[in-house]
Amino acid sequence: MAGHSKWANIKHKKMREDAKRGKIFTKVTREIIVAARLGGGDPASNPRLRRAIETAKSVNMPKENIERAIKRGTGEISGATYEEVIYEGYGPGGVAILVEAITDNRNRTVSEVRSIFTKHGGSLGEAGCTSWLFDRRGVIRIESDFDEDSLLEVALEAGAIDVRFEEGTAEVVTQPEDLERVKDFLVGRGLDIARYSLTYIPKTVVKVEGEKAEKLLELLDALENHDDIQEVYANFDIPEEVLANIKW
Repeated sequence: MAGHSKWANIKHKKMREDAKRGKIFTKVTREIIVAARLGGGDPASNPRLRRAIETAKSVNMPKENIERAIKRGTGEISGATYEEVIYEGYGPGGVAILVEAITDNRNRTVSEVRSIFTKHGGSLGEAGCTSWLFDRRGVIRIESDFDEDSLLEVALEAGAIDVRFEEGTAEVVTQPEDLERVKDFLVGRGLDIARYSLTYIPKTVVKVEGEKAEKLLELLDALENHDDIQEVYANFDIPEEVLANIKW
């Protein structure tokens, strides 16, 4: 899934840039609120909240912001009520797109997401139109120095189902229910985890080139930049030279 790995690397670079500008705080705050609302405010017993807090710390979100978001989720502090929504559609070149959003106004968000798709040559579809093209997986990202053979051996021993290497990074792939256990196993073996999360990985990828590739990237960028959208997944493979010219 070269397309998935390339897109993952692009998004992590974007996340670092957004963190510098404080732009990512809105998305992380909403994730903490929803995680606390659904699973309680104790990260020790709420894996989703624990992952959200670790993401918040990785982008240098102040401790008081994190605590306030947790309290909003548990109802100790009043605020907007957020809900999770998934949108599915197609982009230029027939690329399948899956969008995870957290919104306090479902009607507003779906209207804006549809407008983004249309403006950039895509189309918003019905529920289920693209989700079958993706697998739900846990992904553990490692960016520090590692030996590929040793990491592969340890990851498989931990129960991972795949390890992918690209551009000096590694992604350890797990079944969703095994994410926390595999992550803890790797940490116990001395590996430095950059980030870990539940994600969607495409079963197959569509090769896109030329003008369609550029339009697709513009669409994905516009979706990523929307405040209500948490994650964007797409089953594309685009030539390296096109990806290299992306400017966030």
